[in-house]
Amino acid sequence: MPYITYGTTTIYYYCYKQIRKDVKISVDLVNGVEVYAPENLDDFKLTQLLQQKAPWISQKLQELHEVKTAVPPKEFVSGEKLPYLGRHYRLKVYKEAIPNPSFKFKQGRFIATVPRAWSQDQIQEHLEQKLIHWYREHGLKKIKERAKEYQSMLGVEPRSLQLRTQHKRWGTCTPNGDIYLNWRIVMAPIRVIDYIIVHELAHLIVPEHNDKFWRIVRTTLPNYKEAKEWLRVHGVELHCID
Repeated sequence: MPYITYGTTTIYYYCYKQIRKDVKISVDLVNGVEVYAPENLDDFKLTQLLQQKAPWISQKLQELHEVKTAVPPKEFVSGEKLPYLGRHYRLKVYKEAIPNPSFKFKQGRFIATVPRAWSQDQIQEHLEQKLIHWYREHGLKKIKERAKEYQSMLGVEPRSLQLRTQHKRWGTCTPNGDIYLNWRIVMAPIRVIDYIIVHELAHLIVPEHNDKFWRIVRTTLPNYKEAKEWLRVHGVELHCID
């Protein structure tokens, strides 16, 4: 993945070569740093231009970080609601004389059992990891079910489909055909998950975000803009779990 440096900071970016006259730089929480450049622009000249824009890019990334850190983290106390597939389910925490914590979803709520002697900090730290593991395990099953339907519609099949930790992207499609999705998307509504899946599957056909790419997305999901807007407005809320 290409990058530039600004002081001690390394700035990674995605570059898309297109038929265009100028260079466009986009920085947002959903896609991170994206660069749209003329297809005939020399890579050295592009790097020079990005170095000149590095202060602006760094500032935008810092603003995104400030937005992210403004989201209150979950405390993992009884009665708290935890998101999954666009709905919120209450958490019940039991303290018992046990050596290790347990975590499960049963009858429409999350149930955790923790050692009686644990402090709230210990409870929060361990249950957060338990929840992330639960999201990744159960969410991947749901996502693969949804992806299979759209793979059939688009006539494509990724080499692999995985959930990963990605702080500034909801999904990535590699040149080798691997699709990596941010595990946090399992907290979002199904229609939003579908949009992210279709977005990355469409990249198996068209790597760039050009008119043909968006035509494929629109044909597959006519209401995709609603999901895209949901991510713009509510995406930061999915960072309530670190």
